Amino acid sequence: MAKMLVAGEWVDGASREHVPVLNPATGEVVDTVPQATPEDVDRAVAAAKASFPEWSRTDPEHRAEALRRGLERVRACQDEIADLLVREQGKPTHEALAELNHLLHGLAYYADLASKLRGSYVPLPSHLGTSFGLVVRRPLGVVAAIVPWNYPLTLMGTKVGPALIAGNTVVVKPASTTPLAATRVVGLLQEAGLPPGVLNVVTGPGRVVGEHLVAHPDVVRVAFTGETATGRRVMEVAGPAFKRVTLELGGSDPVIVCSDADLDQAVRGVLVGRYWNCGQSCLAAKRVYVFEDVYEPFLEKLLAGVSRYEPGEGWVRPERPKIRIGPLHTAQQRAEVLAQMQDALQRGARVAYGGRVPEGREQGHFLEPTVLVDVPHDSRVVQEEVFGPVLPVFRVRDMDEAIRLANDSPYGLGSSIWTSNVRWIHKAVQELEAGMTWVNQVHYGYDELPFGGTKQSGFGKEHGVEALDYYVELKSVVVGGLG
Repeated sequence: MAKMLVAGEWVDGASREHVPVLNPATGEVVDTVPQATPEDVDRAVAAAKASFPEWSRTDPEHRAEALRRGLERVRACQDEIADLLVREQGKPTHEALAELNHLLHGLAYYADLASKLRGSYVPLPSHLGTSFGLVVRRPLGVVAAIVPWNYPLTLMGTKVGPALIAGNTVVVKPASTTPLAATRVVGLLQEAGLPPGVLNVVTGPGRVVGEHLVAHPDVVRVAFTGETATGRRVMEVAGPAFKRVTLELGGSDPVIVCSDADLDQAVRGVLVGRYWNCGQSCLAAKRVYVFEDVYEPFLEKLLAGVSRYEPGEGWVRPERPKIRIGPLHTAQQRAEVLAQMQDALQRGARVAYGGRVPEGREQGHFLEPTVLVDVPHDSRVVQEEVFGPVLPVFRVRDMDEAIRLANDSPYGLGSSIWTSNVRWIHKAVQELEAGMTWVNQVHYGYDELPFGGTKQSGFGKEHGVEALDYYVELKSVVVGGLG
């Protein structure tokens, strides 16, 4: 039975009730975690608030060293953590290890930035006497980090890393279905020397634990990743207190494949971009627009690639050349994806590959990797975020049509284009309504670049130096009396 970390101690919840964590591949109980109450959230926030003054005054390089020591402990336990992640989330082992390495890289990146946070000097007009200005960066206080279930480690790290390095303290609220690996990582960071209360974890359902955490008067900053509907609720709760909020929400990322594209490379990029994590990624390649003169060869290569994916348990390695694809995370998630796909089929779409629950996999939430063609653009698989392994492929005449259709979405997170034509690249970069555009590259969130979207994909940035701006307050200082 797992516990929560509050004020440097492993504790049970005040209610003494527990929530089972289920394996998506088998339905078996992996472990249980406390079902936190508002009282537990209050204790965690109080611990974070109490530790803030000392932590915020700690030398930045000392903060970085504490984090680096923790990373070494996490690295030493990587196989154990990856196994937890496979069993609670469903992803294959190689994907779990990749996520863990991404977490380690991201936290190391922010540790290296700790001593490089700078203010600025500003010359001022002299009509009120000789003076100059300073812009000082100050940490905010207690940060609520609300983490989703699709990437429980990396999407915790994108919040915890910049928050801690900037001098804030944090209360992490992992998804109720994937709390185990994240809690283990937080515990290892704590054991390595973080002062008690600097980093805390509370577990339980978002509608109780998450909402109380967001509403808590001592929480000044909310970093949320999740679905757009929940993001709206976060804004409603945080808004009256004018809390600083960043929202990384849904996406329906378009891919444009041009006439001159390297089709083999483009297909590989689309396969990874769509079917990694069983398609449960905000940055997944969710729609593909292919120039008509290369549509048929692209589709042929794509279907050959999709046929290599074999649904199964994440801890079982398939025989080559098969590639493991795990289950969807919950039964509700699979039902939603199937309903979206059925809507497209009723409107005239056709299944080019997959589209079924695999035989013999009734115990888990498996779904065959799927390709759809002849999909109406007003269908749900286009206009909604599809969090599963279903990919609609469209034939387009030219770049103008590709961009028009790519932008025909309420979302604006990522996008990509496969071409060597500089004019087409420039047009796509300038006209695609998205926070990120990849050129001849798979959709991947680099720690070194700001990450965030437009439209209903949210606002604010994670990753990059820019993320630190959301964890500090700029204070203007005027120094006068200089003669």
